[in-house]
Amino acid sequence: MTLKVGDIIPFERTFTVRDLELFTEISGDEGIHHLTPDEQGRLVVQGLLTATLPTKVGGDHNVLARTMNFEFVRPVFTGDTIMCEVKIEKYERQENSRTAITASFLCGNQNGKEVLKGNFSGVIL
Repeated sequence: MTLKVGDIIPFERTFTVRDLELFTEISGDEGIHHLTPDEQGRLVVQGLLTATLPTKVGGDHNVLARTMNFEFVRPVFTGDTIMCEVKIEKYERQENSRTAITASFLCGNQNGKEVLKGNFSGVIL
């Protein structure tokens, strides 16, 4: 798929307790809020685990990231389904046969509440 400015690429994921356990093991992020369920039995998903949504879209398109900016707007909990939309802001061929790319993203939960937003830039090899 050839990308162009204005393209919006969606990706959706429901975070499970197992996802959180694996990420905790890999990252070492063992904050008490990630290990102790709230009154509804949910755990708070690590912000950087939530941030894998836009990076997955970048990976699907072979983006070698140079910058990534994340604004964590509200918590994500186990059981939440998060929809991420990545919008291509810049996509241009460079002299070295690489393509420069800049994209913004917005992620929201199943209740329509914004949870994460930001942008990234890099090159496609």
